Amino acid sequence: MKIVFNKKKLIQILKGKRNLGFVPTMGALHSAHIYMFKKSISLCNKTIVTIFVNKPQFNKITDYKKYPRNLKKDISILRKCKVDYLYLPSVKQIYTYASNKKIKISSFSKKLCGKFRPGHFEAVVNVIDRFIKIIKPSKIFLGEKDMQQLKIIEEFINKNQIKTRVIGCKTIREINGIAYSSRNYLLSPNDIGIASEVYKLLQKNKKMLIMKKNTMKKIKNKIFKLGVKKIDYIECIDINKQIKPYKKNEKYKLFIAYYLGSTRLIDNI
Repeated sequence: MKIVFNKKKLIQILKGKRNLGFVPTMGALHSAHIYMFKKSISLCNKTIVTIFVNKPQFNKITDYKKYPRNLKKDISILRKCKVDYLYLPSVKQIYTYASNKKIKISSFSKKLCGKFRPGHFEAVVNVIDRFIKIIKPSKIFLGEKDMQQLKIIEEFINKNQIKTRVIGCKTIREINGIAYSSRNYLLSPNDIGIASEVYKLLQKNKKMLIMKKNTMKKIKNKIFKLGVKKIDYIECIDINKQIKPYKKNEKYKLFIAYYLGSTRLIDNI
């Protein structure tokens, strides 16, 4: 695996590469990342992974500072997966020009996490757009755990006729049902137990919530009883009606964002 720090050098290395797969990450790699790396390797000639903790997408400086970082372990995982390139840029390498005011994203960005994290999705799309301009990948691999983010990036790419295909990768879960996330490293064993029970409760009640046979209020109360202190939202949304082009077949997802201590977790089922 070739590790690259310099943007100009990376552009030279990638010049003329066809069917290049790109997996953007913020590090603290886990099984869901490994699934995406393997998927890219199986579908592409070469695979590049980036590790870059993007400060503008954090709404609180404390969240940015406490975000888990373990570069030595990450590099070891990437070598075992036989990834071709790792790009480790500095902030200056990515933010060579001021924030792109022209970036317009889907109105879906105002729902769910967008209500509670103003500017978050704009910052995510901005940094992904910058990486795509540098790397020029054929395919970008994004996790379905971050379904809202995936759909917003996909619409942005399609709308701007960017020649990169978005490949959604299924949510990978631990045996206890929790979706793999870098933020899970911040949870205590007790928190993990609560998160597992939250997943099981939502999975069990999803159909009833879609059919409105059970009230959201009852589910929220049950979640609070499990030990969750704060819920940002629980919503049932037809994801096929959120970004253009709209699809006719209904595909309902149950979205949740909640806190265990100061750690915010999101999921969709």
